[in-house]
Amino acid sequence: MSTRLPSSLDPLHASVQQWNAGTLAAQTLWTRGLGPDAVAAAARQRWAALARHARAHSPFYRKRWRHLPAGDLAPADVPVVTKDELMASFDDWCTDRAIAWRDVAAFLATRAHIGERFLGKYLVWTSSGTSGRPGVFVQDDAALAAYDALVSVQLGGATLAGCDWTAAIGHGGRAALVAADCDHFASIVSWRRVARGKPWLAMTSFAVTLPVGAIVAGLNAYQPAFLAGYPTVLALLAAEQRAGRLAIRPAALWAGGEVLSPAARAAIEQAFGCPLVNEYGASECLTIGYGCPAGWLHVNADWVLLEPVDADGRATPPGELSHTVLVTNLANAVQPVIRYDLGDRVRVAPARCVCGDPLPAIQVEGRCDDVLALAARDGTLVRLVPLALATVVETQARLHRFQIVQRGADRVQLRLAAADRARAGAQAVAALRGYFARQGLANVRVTLARDEPQLDPRDGKLRQVVGRKGSDP
Repeated sequence: MSTRLPSSLDPLHASVQQWNAGTLAAQTLWTRGLGPDAVAAAARQRWAALARHARAHSPFYRKRWRHLPAGDLAPADVPVVTKDELMASFDDWCTDRAIAWRDVAAFLATRAHIGERFLGKYLVWTSSGTSGRPGVFVQDDAALAAYDALVSVQLGGATLAGCDWTAAIGHGGRAALVAADCDHFASIVSWRRVARGKPWLAMTSFAVTLPVGAIVAGLNAYQPAFLAGYPTVLALLAAEQRAGRLAIRPAALWAGGEVLSPAARAAIEQAFGCPLVNEYGASECLTIGYGCPAGWLHVNADWVLLEPVDADGRATPPGELSHTVLVTNLANAVQPVIRYDLGDRVRVAPARCVCGDPLPAIQVEGRCDDVLALAARDGTLVRLVPLALATVVETQARLHRFQIVQRGADRVQLRLAAADRARAGAQAVAALRGYFARQGLANVRVTLARDEPQLDPRDGKLRQVVGRKGSDP
């Protein structure tokens, strides 16, 4: 079966998408301008349509909801789902019956397909799989148009009000992304889709696994007007900018994929002299919320249902940190994500945000792994961002539940489950050693631990990369 769309068709497809996204952006701005009640009404309408569609066209949801009454359902009526459940029923989960796991798996096995369309219709991306199994998520045109619309709304928001657009034009509008680019992850798939569909835009990307010096050299040569990356990457590049090794003048920055602390945000913005847009998203729902000048994240509540709950599944009161959060992606009908246990811990603001945004305000405790500071033979400290380390193990050893623990200035231990240790432990250790060598850290000793990955006792979550106290930049 052919799963590739001829590249010559991409610009035409992109033009239609751009029109749809523009229409949705205008509708979204209009709805939000009418206030919280209008936002809630839009969400209810989208929920009802999604639930009806899922029940009619997804065998998984039809079976799962067979005990529920006929007619419209409220979110609270619907059972929670997990990634393992959905992935175990992949073919039945999808509402397009032409989508089959065997074909999706074959498509994902070829990295040349990153950013291309599966069956000529859909984007497909994977999650990192910290729970032990990566998720695979199919996106239809309607979902992609909604994500594009939400990005457009953010670009016109308060955070970028002080953006130097003249400087951006002076830099040719060039955009750069530093991210994991060696597999079908959401960030690089989305980036390449836009670059392929809008060839008039100047867009490039740098692998997060490259040595910092190589990324710095590439950015200095490219001189981007917009720079996007994980918070830990931007913090590392901000240190390079302060040291004078990086010399770029972007008009705006974008951060996502990890928790961004207020202190880190302030340091990054100060180093680059421009505003930073902080986006909260996930593979399951690409654009959940965005940061505001007051330091909160605002949920795109007209397109996303976000339900903070305690360990018993009860709604968490405002001001209280949840055990997890349930997400419903109201934009994606081909593979409905409905009351999905995302695993993040969320605190809802007890009052409307002081920034004046009508959307609900939250704080999130999501991915918060450590930056490792390892010593080279000459004593120089080399800092490595956690998503680069995780990408090496995930893509080269095909492991998804692991823990990298720093044990000394030049010692690292890898924890794996017993079965994974026997199957791919040596391969994972070799992959890390090779990565360290490329960073100028051939002296770093990597060993396989006897114990399995340990959950953080504070919240019961798995941290993939654990540094020594005081090792973070």
